Amino acid sequence: MSTKVGRLLTPTPDLAAAGQQDSDGFAVPATHRREWDFSRDGILRSIEESLNRLQLDRLDIVYLHDPDEHWHEASTTGVDTLVELRDESVIGAIGAGMNQTAMLTRFVRECDVDVVMVAGRFTLLDRTALDDLLPAALERGVAVVAAAVYNSGLLSSSSISDDAVFDYEQASPDVIAAARSLATTCRSVGVDLPAAAVQFPLRHPAVESVVVGMRSAAQVRSTAARFRSAIQDDAWRALESSA
Repeated sequence: MSTKVGRLLTPTPDLAAAGQQDSDGFAVPATHRREWDFSRDGILRSIEESLNRLQLDRLDIVYLHDPDEHWHEASTTGVDTLVELRDESVIGAIGAGMNQTAMLTRFVRECDVDVVMVAGRFTLLDRTALDDLLPAALERGVAVVAAAVYNSGLLSSSSISDDAVFDYEQASPDVIAAARSLATTCRSVGVDLPAAAVQFPLRHPAVESVVVGMRSAAQVRSTAARFRSAIQDDAWRALESSA
């Protein structure tokens, strides 16, 4: 069981602004708003609230989530607080989760973290993590969890539509062309594109697991089938050379 810290749900007197999507597109409760908080008190409060909601007394992994504009506090106070909780066995492992690789690489090289979650930067379509993050993680013995392997759903179907989304926005013509090229390569070697998208990150020795969003039993079954789908070495060579 994992959770994240870095933002708190706080009551707001401005009810007109509550209960709406915030600037990151997250829906919040009708009487609350989300606020950044990587302070010791904020992290402890977030952990306590998560444990209460989950009815647990321990968390397997806790991630500092999206600290792009909060590097100093997250990498010092944030990490130190999580290390303390890890030492007390309240947390099993600590890390950071982001959709960029530069700061995650800094966490790996400069902080006492066990794991990092990289979203959308180690996929069939975007292999940015190969440049620095994955080599650093291997060198330091830090586990990598690959999330957003479909790149906002772009690789979740073998048919790429003109209005496909990439990184939460309308995909550019170049990105759509690249995705369609991958789909064509998959068809030529008898592979389902979504299956390849799920399995691809796990081929790197630094990657411990893949995270896929699912909201129905049918999606769980289809994801499991994609994970179990057999993909031969020659197919992987074709896909990996198509980057």
